[in-house]
Amino acid sequence: MVSSASPKGLKAQRLVSVVAATLIAIACGTNYAYSAWAPQFAERLKLSSTESNLIGTAGNLGMYSTGIPLGLVVDSRGPRPGALIGAVALGVGYFPIHRAYAGGPGSMGVPGLCFFAFLTGLGSCSAFMASIKTSASNFPDHRGSATAFPLAAFGLSAFFFSTIARLAFSDDTAAFLLLLSLGTATIIFVSSFFTRIIPSSYSSLPTHEPESVSGTSQLHRTKSGDSRRSYDTVETGTQQETSNPQEPAVTPSGSGILHSNARVPNVDTEETSSLMSNSTTSANSDGSFCAEGVVPRAAHNSLYADVRGLAMLPLIDFWQLFALLGLLTGVGLMTINNIGYNVKSLWKYYDDSATPEFIQKRQVLHVSTLSILSCIGRLLSGIGSDILVKKLHMSRLWCIFTSSVIFCIAQLAASQISNPHHLIAVSGITGLAYGFLFGVFPSIVAQIFGVAGISQNWGFMTLAPVIFGNIFNLLYGTIYDRHSVVLPGGERDCTEGLECYRSAYYITLYAGVASAFITLWAIWHGKRVMERQRMGKGAHERIA
Repeated sequence: MVSSASPKGLKAQRLVSVVAATLIAIACGTNYAYSAWAPQFAERLKLSSTESNLIGTAGNLGMYSTGIPLGLVVDSRGPRPGALIGAVALGVGYFPIHRAYAGGPGSMGVPGLCFFAFLTGLGSCSAFMASIKTSASNFPDHRGSATAFPLAAFGLSAFFFSTIARLAFSDDTAAFLLLLSLGTATIIFVSSFFTRIIPSSYSSLPTHEPESVSGTSQLHRTKSGDSRRSYDTVETGTQQETSNPQEPAVTPSGSGILHSNARVPNVDTEETSSLMSNSTTSANSDGSFCAEGVVPRAAHNSLYADVRGLAMLPLIDFWQLFALLGLLTGVGLMTINNIGYNVKSLWKYYDDSATPEFIQKRQVLHVSTLSILSCIGRLLSGIGSDILVKKLHMSRLWCIFTSSVIFCIAQLAASQISNPHHLIAVSGITGLAYGFLFGVFPSIVAQIFGVAGISQNWGFMTLAPVIFGNIFNLLYGTIYDRHSVVLPGGERDCTEGLECYRSAYYITLYAGVASAFITLWAIWHGKRVMERQRMGKGAHERIA
């Protein structure tokens, strides 16, 4: 039966669920710690840079390519099954990699390593989907702020685990991999029992269509077929959300990544309310719903009432977002997955007396810097995008433009810095840009296509990093191997410093510039389309 807890009790339950979602997220970003152990792993197993990048790419592939099926699971079954799948996949994925490192050369082939790396990505994706679904659904009226916390925790994951490993295991790579296996699985498993989607408010289904609505001069068409959805109880942790009958119709050619005035009624008030606020929006504002007579209010507040999966493909909004996410994640992942090689190349060229232990500590430092700045960027863009929309009446896409500009600065720095002491700037700027990108992107997707299908829609979006991330990672590996030599023991080494990888950053610089122009065009195009839609809506209301 549906919980009869007081509004304050429901608020507390929602906050507990978001805290649990944040803890889950901190165990989901360990793929970004790959650079902390990849060079040592490749050296021990005698892998080339290209082979090492294939393993890292397999992890990214698992993270991004499985979003659609896992999103369907989370949207239909709730966040808890997704979290449990993630716990199992992460534990099963990292443990064989740990055993391969302990076994040394020949203990496992590259295909096997790629498979288990894929599992770690799949587990991260599944649990992270559950985390975002929990946060976005429990606080639909201020998604940017609600999702900022798990998004920030996701960015902080690499720093969290690499710091524990450094303090507890003295940079022991085998112990670090074991920590990734047991630590991630345990955190997600325990936290999953606290992830639930709590209803905001309830209203009874009327026995007849109302002839008028008090307090408004507008008439709205009701969608009884769409609104008659079932709602699972709070204990199941799932919530079926319904279409908002007040949301305007939008043609497929319309742009959803628009000026803030494109939003549906009441969103201005709802999205600026605090997560800790005791106020809730009226259940009647979203129409009538049913599930044995009692169901939660709809929680879309989006341009499209509920567009999911393949239905997004005809929309220009989808392809704009897809291109932006692909280009910028590809640029970011190239540095994130290979900063360890950057560190190794520059230090060996700058100081040939640098020991492997010293270089590994520097690699962990850069991974931690990436992680911390990514966390800060996610918080800034997640919460800041709400302020941008409500206070400045600007599009959230300006956060994406900011990310593009910061990425361009990072590519310029990476192509010019030859002193390893200054390389920390590349890590910090890249982390900040990557955080800015992911801190706001889920909110944009939810704003455009609706929160009900956020998991599977985000899964479609994350196919973009699969394509572009693979391209840029393999590009880096190929360039690095061209400048490397094979040592007598079978290890590969590059002693040319910056020249080992410089040309890769020239290419990603062009990608960053292209992303900035695409973003500016999307903002301009969105304003034009929205103006036409507002004019059309005004004419329609006069006719009605």
